[in-house]
Amino acid sequence: MRICVFLSAADLDERYTGPAREFAELLGKGGHTLVWGGSESGLMKVVADGVQETGGRLVGVSVDFLAASARTGADEMVIARDLAERKALLLAKADAVVVMVGGTGTLDEATEILELKKHGRQNKPVVLLNTAGFYDGLKTQFRRMEAEGFLPVPLADLVFFAEEPVSALAYLEEALGR
Repeated sequence: MRICVFLSAADLDERYTGPAREFAELLGKGGHTLVWGGSESGLMKVVADGVQETGGRLVGVSVDFLAASARTGADEMVIARDLAERKALLLAKADAVVVMVGGTGTLDEATEILELKKHGRQNKPVVLLNTAGFYDGLKTQFRRMEAEGFLPVPLADLVFFAEEPVSALAYLEEALGR
């Protein structure tokens, strides 16, 4: 499987890096490919290292203004012109999407993917990995959107909320029949 992971390029503490590393090792040991923002810093580096060190492949999609921090040694690295092209390329190169902890960029990527899915423009499975309860508030908001009629499709058809890395990967493998 080619799994796109949206996540932070910031340096974070062990409560976030530990589960990210665990997920990365599960991907690598499973022979999967990580499709990610291509950065050689922060949590992006932790995940790329974990995948590569355990036998997985790396497909990076960086963006022009961040190209200087793109990882060397990836199996494939593409430099997009802008963030919109980057998001489109990340999705095109993946079979599924996992959203890990991150800031506004990660949230932007996640909501765009869900919006495309809501409108039937993409049907790839999406997992929100709720490490250390990071997305509890967002989960509550999504449930409110569903309850109050703002989502024309059931929330469960848009996104799967996983509390642990192993359940995130298990969901994707089942969803993709692997």
